[in-house]
Amino acid sequence: MSQSTARPLPAADTVLTGARVRTLDPARPHATAVAVKDGRIAAVGSDADVRDWRGAHTEVVDLGGATLTPGLVDGHSHPVLGLEMATGLDLSGCRDLDALRAALADAARAAAPGEWVIGYGLDHNTFGGRPVHHTLIDPALGGVPAFLRLYDGHSALASGPALAAAGIDGPREFAQRAQVVCDAERRPTGHLVEPAAMDLMQPVLPAEDASVRRARLLKLLQDMASTGLTGAHVMDLQGVGVLDLLAGCEEEAGPLPVRLRIAPWCMPGTDTAGLDHLVALQRERGLHWRVGGVKFFMDGTVEGGTAWLEHADCHGQGTEAFWPDPAAYTAAVHRLAKAGVRTATHAIGDAAVRHVLDTVEQLTDPQARSLHRIEHIETVPTGQLERFAQLGVAASMQPTHTAYTRADHTDEWSKRVGEERAGRAWRCRDLRDAGATLVLGSDWPIAHYDPREVLATARLRRLPGRPEVAPVTAEQALTGLMALEGYTSHAARAAGEQDVVGRIAPGFRADLTAFTVDPVDAPADELAEAPAALTMTGGRVVHRG
Repeated sequence: MSQSTARPLPAADTVLTGARVRTLDPARPHATAVAVKDGRIAAVGSDADVRDWRGAHTEVVDLGGATLTPGLVDGHSHPVLGLEMATGLDLSGCRDLDALRAALADAARAAAPGEWVIGYGLDHNTFGGRPVHHTLIDPALGGVPAFLRLYDGHSALASGPALAAAGIDGPREFAQRAQVVCDAERRPTGHLVEPAAMDLMQPVLPAEDASVRRARLLKLLQDMASTGLTGAHVMDLQGVGVLDLLAGCEEEAGPLPVRLRIAPWCMPGTDTAGLDHLVALQRERGLHWRVGGVKFFMDGTVEGGTAWLEHADCHGQGTEAFWPDPAAYTAAVHRLAKAGVRTATHAIGDAAVRHVLDTVEQLTDPQARSLHRIEHIETVPTGQLERFAQLGVAASMQPTHTAYTRADHTDEWSKRVGEERAGRAWRCRDLRDAGATLVLGSDWPIAHYDPREVLATARLRRLPGRPEVAPVTAEQALTGLMALEGYTSHAARAAGEQDVVGRIAPGFRADLTAFTVDPVDAPADELAEAPAALTMTGGRVVHRG
């Protein structure tokens, strides 16, 4: 007898049929139909069961052979902060200084009097090894102020007039490892490294109307849903009135089409009162959003010279933690863990990863140990891999970040860390083989939010549709099933939600994704182009292809 007919069921709100269902439920790995009631999965069975599930008002959706999976969850995203970070001119296509200058010149000519040129996605490799400096772009701008975010999200380039408008005329002191980069004469180069330095520009940057911001967020989330996303782990609560913004969106349009689980930042210098405030924030929630966790930074980025490495990079940088006193970070994590609060720590360099693992190991309560995860993990030695599983620390990684590097190590990231560390970059497969929970994501807007691209890149170790590009550390490729688990069951485990989401089983949330191809078996390049046939969040169809 099928699971669905073991006992009478009330009529379903929605029945999905004609599908190849990958449940990721060991009790029943495959099915062809699913019944949904009151936002939950009511039954899992075969097409023959549909007549027993339907009632007068049941909507029956024939998926026409599409593959239905648990809803895809982006393990690392910045949808609200990203609205600001991905504003203006997309510079990701600029491969050299000539292309950058041409794009900026066009934008400057089109700017109205008093307007700025705002850009994002600028690749460090565009500068061809030159130091990032406003004199490289000022002539092309013709006096129009410009603020350009580099792709890593941790640095920016401000033009000469922009620096003047913000009153930045020399070095500044920060409580964290941030820097207004200056030349030998202590004159700012325009290169602003880490959030505290970039924030100096905020008072003079153009502001956005609240209603425009709300409309942009709703459109972004709907666009995300159209790619198959049902949720995202949001790694910030930055900006003015973010919780009010989310509440306003749901008041205007109902439950968000993509669930957001938000981790506000805990920065160096946060005192006991600040930590208590972060604990209190965990109570904040809406229909499809909630605060759930706290985000730390143990280091910055390799390209910016702020990744914390066991030994210096090729410029003699990278030997200091983002927290000037790493012991203060450890104390803060421990205090939050004792309050039952989950933490996610940005740790790119090998020393940063080691320190986070050491911090968790010092916790004696196994339950407190299980609350933590590490974000990015761009280079890590073999000796640290098994500690993830031993300590219960989840690894959160973004396969599409490999696109900023090259297999021959001629890119800025690889040159910075050197051959040995570049050879152990983004060790996704090694972490999975070591038994770690591995959640995958995009880090949007650092890379595109489309999960199909991330799933494909996790298998290819290059962007899909680019067969001419050599894969980066090809031996770290995941299988199709491993990649899917990174967006479903492992994402749920990393958030402590494995009993309510991440599988298609009775009682679980009806967060579901259907693709026209099987994301496990289809060629990776084909998956990247395959339409999302349906996205359902909380039992509500939010996208239909």
